[in-house]
Amino acid sequence: MPFECVSRTHVGLKRQINEDSILADTDGGLWVVADGMGGHEAGEVASAMVIDALRNLPHGPDLDTFVGNAVGVLHEVNGQLIGLARANGSDRTIGTTVVGVAVDAGEFRCFWAGDSRAYRFRDDGLIRLSRDHSLVQDLVDAGMLRPDEAEGHANSNVITRAVGVREIVDVEVIGGEALRGDHYIVASDGLTRVVNDQELALELRNGSLDEVADRLIAKVLERGAPDNVSLIITKLL
Repeated sequence: MPFECVSRTHVGLKRQINEDSILADTDGGLWVVADGMGGHEAGEVASAMVIDALRNLPHGPDLDTFVGNAVGVLHEVNGQLIGLARANGSDRTIGTTVVGVAVDAGEFRCFWAGDSRAYRFRDDGLIRLSRDHSLVQDLVDAGMLRPDEAEGHANSNVITRAVGVREIVDVEVIGGEALRGDHYIVASDGLTRVVNDQELALELRNGSLDEVADRLIAKVLERGAPDNVSLIITKLL
């Protein structure tokens, strides 16, 4: 199945270091964004370790095996990051969120831990594939907070899962049919906290993938770009 893909990453306007890392392995049908956890030490190290490990991922006989291998690699990196954080006897955390989409033989799988997001754009409609692993999303799911109240919430940066934070990382996986013309988007929260889903869908309806990606980055920068921002857009041809 052939693909068209574009990717962008930008440090933003407030950060000194880009702690995001991306993997656009279009030949292998794998696209990943890892967002080193802001406010922690060496977030860029954590995100790079995740991407480097997934870049060398062996392809299995089918998509489920391939993604199972990806999840296994994330468990390994989780242990490495915890060991690295403890090496000097401190209580520091070296962590990263991760979101990935893999496509093969007319199917997709999405895997993630944290609040970096994946979307599918099909027939002019955008759906969110991932569910934020965050305190605010848990409150929404419990009926204690309305979805519109979640946007801009004071605790919106509190995530409940990430690689390198706890002894065991719980990676969520979903899947389904992949059709010609589908667009898959993976992005760090530097995009999704600034550009809402409706705006994202509107941008995807107009222009080439390069034009869409450039407009999205420009929109984030126009709005102050308070965080690093990364995105990958892939279209199935």
